[in-house]
Amino acid sequence: MKNLLLVLLTIPLIFGSCKKDDDNVVPSSSNTWTKTFGGTEGDFGLEVQQTNDGGYIIVGNTFSFGNGNGYNDVYLIKTDGSGNEQWNKTFGGTGEDRGYSVQLTNDGGYIITGNTSSFGNGGRDVWLIKTDGSGVEQWNKTFGEIRSDVGLEVQQTNDGGYIITGFTKSFGNGNGLEDVYLIKTDGSGNEQWYKTFGGTGNDIGRSVQQTNDGGYIILGGTNSFGNGETDVYLIKTDGSGNEQWNKTLGGTESESGRLVQQTNDGGYIITGTTEYGGGIGVYLIKTDGSGNEQWNKRFGGTEFDEGKSVQQTNDGGYIITGSTESFGNGYNDVYLIKTDENGDSLWTKTFGGTEGDGGYSVQQTTDGGYIITGHTNSFGNGQSDVYLIKTDENGNVNP
Repeated sequence: MKNLLLVLLTIPLIFGSCKKDDDNVVPSSSNTWTKTFGGTEGDFGLEVQQTNDGGYIIVGNTFSFGNGNGYNDVYLIKTDGSGNEQWNKTFGGTGEDRGYSVQLTNDGGYIITGNTSSFGNGGRDVWLIKTDGSGVEQWNKTFGEIRSDVGLEVQQTNDGGYIITGFTKSFGNGNGLEDVYLIKTDGSGNEQWYKTFGGTGNDIGRSVQQTNDGGYIILGGTNSFGNGETDVYLIKTDGSGNEQWNKTLGGTESESGRLVQQTNDGGYIITGTTEYGGGIGVYLIKTDGSGNEQWNKRFGGTEFDEGKSVQQTNDGGYIITGSTESFGNGYNDVYLIKTDENGDSLWTKTFGGTEGDGGYSVQQTTDGGYIITGHTNSFGNGQSDVYLIKTDENGNVNP
């Protein structure tokens, strides 16, 4: 299952009953709903963030709209706090263009990363797009050479620039295979430096965050190093991108990391996927500040279950989203898992219909609930639509 290295994954194996600590109860968030966005073709939501006005910004990909003529374009959607669309934008040319990550910027606009085959130097280049608060493009930049280079996550840095991670086939040690790609730009998107990490196999960066010390933490997967076919790959750098340490996490089968976040205690929470006994499930790992594993949890059933996003919640626990074939109403359902601070399941929820539905990104909202984006084949206008779900603090969507 070496292709796990290129999958965006995670989910639950063990279900627990919902617990409440009365001293930490969040006031009930009655604003719950589900929405779909898209046309008659395939449309997908890959990351969501709550905006300063209480609404939401979503990035993903669209076959229904834009300039692609049968290829993907980057799809950016802004909603109000009730999930009603305020505007949408597409970015791309006549080739294949994809958006994977969006973040709010200090000036009230948005920064997007992904890849483009319409522009740049090679087959696919890392693409960085900056918009204003109305989604109007202010500038875009490409990075890479003649082979495939892809950006999978972007964050604004303390100096007002941007840090991007993904993978590159143009540079590094991979001899035409993927290496982790880390790019630092200034506030105008001009490259200041780049770094690659990896060995002679496939190595990929999926998530990056600036750390409290001004350096960077990168998460992905590796089959150059570690114990199994692929392992979770965690890399810590200083502020100039120089490696300080790396860790591989996993067993003798295939594991891969999807998202990392620094936790309140200075350590890291990681979600990804793990192969076990012929099944695929969510992998949740907590490390200390030096990347040493403190505990791990595995969630899932007997089928193919994915976890793709994790965030530490206000109560010190964690929220995970992904998709599940083991549970729910259809072939695939959106999966939402809430754990305590030790990674033990408090509750799980599924969302979807009789067709394929999946979650890609989750964030706790200011009212204590959760916002999830992904895709749905069960509802909406086309083959697949962007799926946006707002729950209360217990993961419920009230009718």
